[in-house]
Amino acid sequence: MNLSDALCLIRQVPDFPQPGILFHDITPLLANPQAFRRVIQEMSENNSEIDYVAGMEARGFIFASALSVERNIGFIPIRKSGKLPSETFEESYGLEYGMDTLEIHRDCCEPGSTILIVDDVLATGGTACAAIKLVQKTGASVSKIVFLLEIEFLQGRKKILTEFPDMSIHSLKMI
Repeated sequence: MNLSDALCLIRQVPDFPQPGILFHDITPLLANPQAFRRVIQEMSENNSEIDYVAGMEARGFIFASALSVERNIGFIPIRKSGKLPSETFEESYGLEYGMDTLEIHRDCCEPGSTILIVDDVLATGGTACAAIKLVQKTGASVSKIVFLLEIEFLQGRKKILTEFPDMSIHSLKMI
């Protein structure tokens, strides 16, 4: 299956979760093993020098963990506050209406490791920036961020590049 056919399986659901929102439902893509494999293969390309794959809760876990298996390297979960059982670093970031906090285990990787961050959607960029800062707190570095979808008009790419001008960002589909 080619990448375009795989990405066409993402369906649009109007007015979900609230009126005026056009939701992009990835579940049909996930239900098709050939499409899901193709997306993981595409995310894996040009990422040869990485030690771990990190994914943000919750849908980022799906892609990041599959990619870590594809590459035969470790997976690092980046979770919402209070969900990780050991000592953590935390990073708070702004949302449209308030704040949220992400955490990463302090011992998730060795200092000097190179990390690929993966998530399902790049929207405003706040979550991605917080994830980069968390990885940096561990003494590791982020080589690249990969997204399944990027919502261009929300300008998340611009926000990331403002804070991290040298960051490599790759999105499989722009919407």
